[in-house]
Amino acid sequence: MIILDIENIYEKERVLIAGIYFDKEEIGINNSMDELQELVEEAGGEVVLRVIQKKDHIDSAFFVGRGKVEEIRNYCEDLKIDTVAFNDELSGAQIKNLEDAIDRKVIDRTNLILDIFARRAATKEGKLQVKLAQLQYMLPRLIGMRDYLSREGGGIGTRGPGEQKLETDRRHVLREITNIEKQLKSIEKIREVKRKKRLASNLPIVALVGYTNAGKSTLLNKILEISGESSVKDVFAYDMLFATLDVSYRRAKLPKGQYFLITDTVGFINKLPVKLVEAFKGTLEEIKYADLLLHVVDVSNRDVDIQIKTTYNILKEMGVIDKPIITVLNKIDKVDIYNTYYDQNIVKEKVFISAEKKINLGILMDTIEKMIPQKFFYVALKIPYDKQNLLSNICENYNTENLKYEEDGVYLNVSLNSIDFERYKEYILF
Repeated sequence: MIILDIENIYEKERVLIAGIYFDKEEIGINNSMDELQELVEEAGGEVVLRVIQKKDHIDSAFFVGRGKVEEIRNYCEDLKIDTVAFNDELSGAQIKNLEDAIDRKVIDRTNLILDIFARRAATKEGKLQVKLAQLQYMLPRLIGMRDYLSREGGGIGTRGPGEQKLETDRRHVLREITNIEKQLKSIEKIREVKRKKRLASNLPIVALVGYTNAGKSTLLNKILEISGESSVKDVFAYDMLFATLDVSYRRAKLPKGQYFLITDTVGFINKLPVKLVEAFKGTLEEIKYADLLLHVVDVSNRDVDIQIKTTYNILKEMGVIDKPIITVLNKIDKVDIYNTYYDQNIVKEKVFISAEKKINLGILMDTIEKMIPQKFFYVALKIPYDKQNLLSNICENYNTENLKYEEDGVYLNVSLNSIDFERYKEYILF
């Protein structure tokens, strides 16, 4: 038990965080509780105290032992605690029992993550996806959550449906879920049309994946900058958990001039809620269509090995672990990389960079060019004037050289991918 702060913080909820661990998890529990504290702070709370219990099994009624429940109740009274946050997912019965015993609002890790997602979602699709995950989480827990969802200004863990005074009627929630799923299906149809257009362009697709706050969005913006595409609107990048919830594509350029599409994705985290993964299925599926994954890692984080393994486990569950992957060990300006431990058996192709300081970005771009499955062929073309649609397509998707307009057609040099090489074969001079 560690007291972190007992000063009265008037503008923030005072939170006690609690967790349990088994015999072989003593080291891991401290890292996990640190992460829980970050989640609380991102949600707008102030962690006053942390309580950790070693147990052989989870108590089905209270999650922690009954003696620990009484201990937590006393801490809440002495330290004027508003909320108790648990490091694992609780059942509806556990939430109800704990709230009755402690007389405080009780939330769990899943609830916190959903709460942060509710604050970060900006687009219609993102908001619908978060709301769907919240409703699916709340459905089996309506009894336990009824009391604090009905309060004015419920605070942490009550954003989204909670703030809307959501009826705790099961049928109403089910109708809401059905309605949201229909809306998401309509949006998915639009996404599918856009996806077909991207695939038809034959441009390689690179997806940034990795732990939340590893620097994915910052790296994407720097790649756009060095690709000469800085006129394109930057993606939102900030030092916070889950800064990116919505997938968007940008066009960038490889060192030899070939264009490719690059996209940021939702950041991962340990114990990422299953319902959240299911709700964001349409968004996360974009990873499956990528030709190459850039696994961005915050190498300065003391839990770098755990974060790498967490990301790889999620990629494995998504069925994309066999795709070409470059592990991008970011933020080397903040750490001695020679004293950094991570499992070398997991990390294969890797590049050490600092996106913020633009260190080794050229090496990364060369590695991307090498690792993209598509092969490129440097050719000379002659496009007849009655085939200007072909010329327009080439100029839009490639970096052309020596463009000349002659009497019998337009001459140019370009590096074509293997698909377009076959498509424009009859126009190739050499």
